[in-house]
Amino acid sequence: MEKIDRKPAVAGQFYPANPVQLQEELTKLFAEAKPAKYQNVRAIICPHAGYVFSGKVAASAFNQIEDNAKYKRIFILASSHQEHFEGASVYCDGDFLMPYGTVRVDTEFGHQLVNRFPKIFKDNNSPHRWEHSLEVQLPFLHFRLKTDYCIVPIILGTTNPAICKEIAEVLLPYFGPENIFIISSDFSHYPNYEDAQNVDNLTKNAILTNDPEILLTTLRENAKKHIPHLDTSLCGWTSVLTLLYMTSGKNLIKYHAIDYSNSGDSVHYGDLERVVGYWGLAITEEKEFKLTDSDKKTLLNLARVTIEKKVCHEKNPIPDTSKFSSNLKTNCGAFVSLHIGGKLRGCIGRLVGDIPLFELIQEMAVSSAIHDPRFNPVSPAELASIDIELSVLSPLQKITDTSQIELGKHGIYIIKGRNSGVFLPQVATETGWTLEEFLGHCARDKAGLDWEGWKTADLFIFTATVFSEK
Repeated sequence: MEKIDRKPAVAGQFYPANPVQLQEELTKLFAEAKPAKYQNVRAIICPHAGYVFSGKVAASAFNQIEDNAKYKRIFILASSHQEHFEGASVYCDGDFLMPYGTVRVDTEFGHQLVNRFPKIFKDNNSPHRWEHSLEVQLPFLHFRLKTDYCIVPIILGTTNPAICKEIAEVLLPYFGPENIFIISSDFSHYPNYEDAQNVDNLTKNAILTNDPEILLTTLRENAKKHIPHLDTSLCGWTSVLTLLYMTSGKNLIKYHAIDYSNSGDSVHYGDLERVVGYWGLAITEEKEFKLTDSDKKTLLNLARVTIEKKVCHEKNPIPDTSKFSSNLKTNCGAFVSLHIGGKLRGCIGRLVGDIPLFELIQEMAVSSAIHDPRFNPVSPAELASIDIELSVLSPLQKITDTSQIELGKHGIYIIKGRNSGVFLPQVATETGWTLEEFLGHCARDKAGLDWEGWKTADLFIFTATVFSEK
């Protein structure tokens, strides 16, 4: 097949066509942009308007990409402004020609997508020919990355969320550290300046939830408000929605708002009556939190010494933290449980930690020994008989389907109004309860609700790293 390179469509309009002037413009925009703030960036959401309007926000988003990172592929998803068609168009015919040179396209991979999933991905260059939303990202990418790379250019023509979900399912295996995704979208179109700020904030907050249904609901609610001249809250909503379908439910994936402006902020061209909004966001993947054997030993020893000092009315020990691992200094939830002869003697903790883990363990150790209202304070004579068990918790995950709960693996947190209750994962193992009993006892005995009160409450699950002196 004859190679057909894609020529620039909006050079000289959205960005300078002269490579020297383009370099100068990008240098200025990146100097004004928000600096790099996050690590392990897996995707960014950035605007695609003319650089005079959205360039600084776009540069702020691209600044979050490590400049010397090496990626196998860079996926660029943009929603079509030119043509409506079902599915998505992958450019497979050649490379992208830009004022500064050639951007290499992974045409072989593109053909694989088209051949394996012909109902979703099309080998049709027509939607790419005049589309600006993908092209304007390339100069930012060229300026930011100091390594060789190739792109996978994808234009979405669908307006069907179900198709977006299918696209996400196909692309999900490639969402990882070896690749990065660039999602192209502006936000509100044509309301006045103040309305744009308000509606853009609502849309941004919906995206930050990492929940595709919340985004869809927010977009519908924005439309129902009949804000004067509001044409859309998110012109690239199908591209953003596809990303959310890839990332939702993944606890280690976090969305971050980086920078915002709208076209009314442009010094020379700003019109406050009809504006377009721009948000730059970064999507990161946190490293899984795992305690080493040494970390566990340190925490158990710290809990033991702290309890002994408190019970014997001595000063609380001040640990030497110079040799503590970063895990011990991480903010996370934890519970301290005390047992004597296999029977509970005290248990206090927090689901979410706002202080370093080692400090929380000290605080909860004292509370478990002295302040658990179910028991008398631990006496000096009991210290030798006590076995200390620590439970270090993962972040909370909200669920709507109780089938997601795995007994023995997940703890539960039930909250309704001011009533709340929690069971650690090991409670189900120790009691032998069924799932219904696990939920019922937590709702009734811990949260103070009816036995089936969990059905109308907010329900969260979490995992715990559990270890003891035994």
